Amino acid sequence: MQEWGMRKILLMLAVTLASGAALAQGSDAVRQGVMDRLVKQTGVYNKSPTGAAPGFVADPSWPQRLPNNWQLGQVAGLYVDRHDHVWISNRPRTMTNDEAALDTADLKDGKNGLGFDRPNGAIGDCCNAAPSVMEFDASGKMLRAWGGPADPGFLQNRCKAADGCIWPNSEHGIYVDHNDNVYIAGNGRAPVSPNSAWTTHKQGGDGFVLKFDRDGNFKLRIGGTPTGPASNDTNGGFNGTPLMFLPADMVVDPTTNRLYVADGYGNRRILIVDADTGKYIGHFGAYGSNPVNDEAAAAGGRWMSDYLKGNRKPAFFRNPVHCVKVASDGKIYVCDRGNNRVQVFDRNSPELGKPCNNPTGIAGKCGYVSETLVSEKTDTVLPGTAVSMNFSTDKAQSCLYVGDNTNMTIYLLNRSNLQELGRLGRAGRMAGEFHWLHQVSLDTKGNIYTAEVDNGKRIQKFLRYGAAGCSGTGSATVGGVLK
Repeated sequence: MQEWGMRKILLMLAVTLASGAALAQGSDAVRQGVMDRLVKQTGVYNKSPTGAAPGFVADPSWPQRLPNNWQLGQVAGLYVDRHDHVWISNRPRTMTNDEAALDTADLKDGKNGLGFDRPNGAIGDCCNAAPSVMEFDASGKMLRAWGGPADPGFLQNRCKAADGCIWPNSEHGIYVDHNDNVYIAGNGRAPVSPNSAWTTHKQGGDGFVLKFDRDGNFKLRIGGTPTGPASNDTNGGFNGTPLMFLPADMVVDPTTNRLYVADGYGNRRILIVDADTGKYIGHFGAYGSNPVNDEAAAAGGRWMSDYLKGNRKPAFFRNPVHCVKVASDGKIYVCDRGNNRVQVFDRNSPELGKPCNNPTGIAGKCGYVSETLVSEKTDTVLPGTAVSMNFSTDKAQSCLYVGDNTNMTIYLLNRSNLQELGRLGRAGRMAGEFHWLHQVSLDTKGNIYTAEVDNGKRIQKFLRYGAAGCSGTGSATVGGVLK
């Protein structure tokens, strides 16, 4: 089965690559050489000899070219919905002057909306900043694009402050729930630039999550615009909803309609609210503790200060609390990026989200289940490791794919024992490589999609072949330098 799956993948890619003139002169041997290099350079490596995991290969033809001379900025959020459509949260305000050389939107006093000088109009033939929210089908064709300052008229007509809608100054996570509602988070601490017409609010930091339908019609705001952390807030936001501070990611549990928010770059908690009303249900910090001690966490410094003292179990989340995912068996997984770790909790625990004290991380207390360190020797003066994760799409969701922001790879873990079975992707700029890997998501076929920030500014697709899930044993130590 694995061999046949691999042959189908190679055949599909061979047709894609050989369709142009570049290989018109080529023989089967030339095409096979291209395929061999692609699989070698973009496939799974560091494979466990005692475990099994899916195989992957990058699809360098995905996505298709964008219309309107659009180009992506940093892609902070990415999520694959139940229709196998890929949604991204694009940051148009991270475009550089040369990247947006054609852009003259919101021209005023000789400057465009990004704040770049345009005294004589466009300075080049390409490109324009794209809207903040974009939807692609599995083939990479763009289906929808809306939202943010690069979408003309959107902020004036569809995201009105009078209705409670304010757009984040820095787009972050995106999520689409089982009812096709689209959620957007932001992590801007302050206005983008005093020179930019694209600053979208000036009240404070991005302390909210927005909810839209798939066409970009505003439905709900949860939170407000704080100036500092308040990890125990329950009702200080818009319409009595909890006040967040720089939230990163969110997920809705379809069995309960609870929205879990990784809150975030400023706060140090997982927030639980009702997905329809936004009203507070509960929250928890590291090891399920509630309340969260922001002062002690801030005084703790970076991860390495604890690690060098031998403390591998900090009692608090460090910023950013970067992702939250809910598995079908009720386990909740949290990216504690500032501590280079993943923590696991039990959705069904009556203690989870309620006042509870578990500073030493006792399993079974406060809803806490287990944890694993991810490349634990990484100094978080760099971004940190556990940045995003998701599950394989077999019935047991037996693989946990964990993205590493600093070391720019994806770890393939057996979800039953959290042992590393292999890795996908390396640091670099070529197909299948990463620069500041930021998001990992999967479609129903088990294909992996990724997004990059900093100056990576791209999305990629990895086609799955072979096994659908993970089994066996691997390395109990996740990450680290390979020999």
